[in-house]
Amino acid sequence: MADILTPTKALTVNPLKASQPIGASLAFLGLARAMPLEHGARGCTSFNKLFFMRHFNEPIALQTTAMDQLTAVLGADDSVVEALATICRKNAPEVIGLITTGLSEMQGADIPRTIQAFRKAHPEFTGVAVVPVRASDTLGCLETGFAAAVEAIVETLVPAGAKAPRRPSQVNVLLPGSFTPADVDEVRALIEAFGLAPIIAPDIADSLSGHLIDAGYSTLTYGGAPRAAIATMGQSAATLVIGASLTGAADVLAARTGVPDHRFPGLMGLKDCDAFVEALIAISGRAPPPSVIQARARLADAMVDCQFQLGGARVAVAADADHLSQLTRVFVSLGVAVVAAVASTRQDALADLPIEDVVVGDLEDLEDLVVARGADIIVANSHGVEIARRTGATLMRAGFPIYDSYSANSEVWVGYNGTRRTIFRMADLLSAHYREIAPHLSPLRQAAPEARPC
Repeated sequence: MADILTPTKALTVNPLKASQPIGASLAFLGLARAMPLEHGARGCTSFNKLFFMRHFNEPIALQTTAMDQLTAVLGADDSVVEALATICRKNAPEVIGLITTGLSEMQGADIPRTIQAFRKAHPEFTGVAVVPVRASDTLGCLETGFAAAVEAIVETLVPAGAKAPRRPSQVNVLLPGSFTPADVDEVRALIEAFGLAPIIAPDIADSLSGHLIDAGYSTLTYGGAPRAAIATMGQSAATLVIGASLTGAADVLAARTGVPDHRFPGLMGLKDCDAFVEALIAISGRAPPPSVIQARARLADAMVDCQFQLGGARVAVAADADHLSQLTRVFVSLGVAVVAAVASTRQDALADLPIEDVVVGDLEDLEDLVVARGADIIVANSHGVEIARRTGATLMRAGFPIYDSYSANSEVWVGYNGTRRTIFRMADLLSAHYREIAPHLSPLRQAAPEARPC
């Protein structure tokens, strides 16, 4: 059991977390023909879009209502209605994610009433789904904003209590915002290996994986989970949920559809992967295919190969709660000492981690802990570069944003294959780190006498 510690300092010095609107927008970027619309200032959305473009190296579909001082005081309902109508008219999306920000939350924007006003003023756009999400910048993080958007997507796009025949080979999949596009593809491949057809909502692998399209460019998302597929989630045989942050969305989906679900804290390491595979066996009624058995055997071999390199290594981790929990548990299972764990926001599930304590804080807290306790590797986003340089630790990039690596979105962390890749990545970094240590020369050693000529 871990103690959850919250620093009492009055401000964030070196931010770790990204804002809730970024997480909510990321969720809508995983839907097909979608457009996230952030209800806030133009600068805030420009900042978020820049983060996405640097992280994914892709054009990003993102719009703003462009609130200013006047609309912040007198009201911005007309601006929202106009923005929704303009997007529908020019882009013809299937889904618009209407996301509040710190400015509109401070103003007290009544988003449901504004959507009603839009429907009344523009009945010609009835076919466009508008999904409202409350996501203040002052609360939560990317992970909680993503989870709030997934919950809103389920509430808006999945019919409640629909009486339709079950599809025994169809499963719903809810994944946290920390998963890379490559992670999503890994989960899809694992599920399909059992003959099951997954509906992954949102599906950022289909929209942010770095592929080109025949049209060259689109003002909407390039792919993702189709709205029509999401509407059939009530016909699935089961729902697979990864991460405690998605508990709310999972509860809503279960209540609306009655589909039984299987919930997992993460998908790294033998224990979590085995639990996931056991659920797939129960749902499909099939034995594990040879590819899955081979992947597990390769992971076990990698754990044996790298045990001396990883055993006793000292690691500091900083991430959102679900991501932190997943990384910490797999590191501990490998014999790695997690000497510091910093979460961007508090989550009750963090208390179950097998370490001494978890600090809810920022990257300054991480640096203080690294200096006080010592660490060979820091696991954090690209903002951890300077901390690694100052402390002499090695940085393993993970999380959001990663803007100084072109391979971030193609890195697989989860499943048997992803865990194996993570083990090798960490072992390589530790080998390089240890080689940089200068040899010890004893001050008691006598200088060798000069060689005499023959």
